[in-house]
Amino acid sequence: MSNFFDSEGFYAALDAHRKSKDITWKKVAEQAAVSASTLTRMGQGKRPDVDSLAALASWSGIDVSNFYRSELPRSSGPGTVSEITALLRADRNIRGEDASMMEKMITSLYEDMRKRREEE
Repeated sequence: MSNFFDSEGFYAALDAHRKSKDITWKKVAEQAAVSASTLTRMGQGKRPDVDSLAALASWSGIDVSNFYRSELPRSSGPGTVSEITALLRADRNIRGEDASMMEKMITSLYEDMRKRREEE
């Protein structure tokens, strides 16, 4: 069974956070105290070193455990859609009706994905 860190997923989340702050990658490097070359390598699909990962997670507030992938059975916990719903509802920048609309879109997409996987 394989276990790995989804560095591309982490980078995508980091990019979304960067865009929400409307700053450049150079500014991210400065604020997070990591080298710009680390961010460039990450953008090319390379994994960050553990110190850079810790610095970027600390700077962004992104929980790196969300990007740990394992084929081992997981203990039951909240599902992906419920976690996204909680995050949408907790975001002060998103009004209730907008969060509801996003929840419906995500739920629909997630359900379509699940059906496609079952058909394979």
